[in-house]
Amino acid sequence: MFVYFKIADKYNIIDKPNHRSAHTQITLRGGGIIFPISFILFCLFNLNDTIDHYWSFGLGLLAICTVSFIDDIKPLSNRIRLSVHLISVILLLYFTGAFSLMPYWVWPILFILIIGTLNAYNFMDGINGMGGTYSLVTLAALLYINKEVVIFTENDFIIYPILASLVFLFFNFRKKAKCFAGDIGSMGMGFWVIGLITLLIMKTQDYKYILLLSIYGMEVVLTIIERLLLKENIFEAHRRHLYQLFANEKKVSHLIISSVYAVFQVLINIFLINSQLPIWALILIIFVPIGGVYLALKWSLKKQYNL
Repeated sequence: MFVYFKIADKYNIIDKPNHRSAHTQITLRGGGIIFPISFILFCLFNLNDTIDHYWSFGLGLLAICTVSFIDDIKPLSNRIRLSVHLISVILLLYFTGAFSLMPYWVWPILFILIIGTLNAYNFMDGINGMGGTYSLVTLAALLYINKEVVIFTENDFIIYPILASLVFLFFNFRKKAKCFAGDIGSMGMGFWVIGLITLLIMKTQDYKYILLLSIYGMEVVLTIIERLLLKENIFEAHRRHLYQLFANEKKVSHLIISSVYAVFQVLINIFLINSQLPIWALILIIFVPIGGVYLALKWSLKKQYNL
């Protein structure tokens, strides 16, 4: 990371705040490069297994991280980015065995869900500590499930991104962050977490584990619905997420907001792991109360600040 900081500083790989930003200072961008580096280290220590089992995941991760890093430096066209995303998702689904375990008519749904979730990860990584803490609690839950509930992958394949999250948070979970993840970080984190969750779902055939990302999912879906109702372009950057309202208008500490989001996901994960309820019941139990609180808080803030 220190080597990367020198490179980023030399080549001016920075994030300049604008009217949509939740920060006010110029900060190094691309600190999320630690995630593809973490996978490379995983490969070096598990060379034979990597060639046999992880090559498709690795190609997908490195492809999506590479195009995201280029986009961090110089914006790319949507066509190029989406093409690489599509190729990466194909490699991810091949890695998880989804093509052989799921009927062909489900494949397009999986593509849409995974690409949507990747973009949700990107949308939500807007304040100090958010992406890192959220990924950390989700990965910790996956490690517990792998050790205590059902084995769906090697422990190291979960431990390496956990270590990467901790390293990244050392520089990002601060009042004045040393670096931001950039698209390479949000896409790298998201791709690895989604890959693990998909492996778990394929192993258990239990779709409840998609709720390990329920806080992100709920916020992004409700915000998209709100923007559609307001006839806004949902593909343009905005400041309508609840965390953005708290950070920008309410001036609440980024670290407090990120911690609250992580704690809520931890509580959901504990309930989810110990529950035998079907997914539709879990969705009702989780989304109705939390969604109600979310909408109430958002309505209150928008009314208070005339938004």
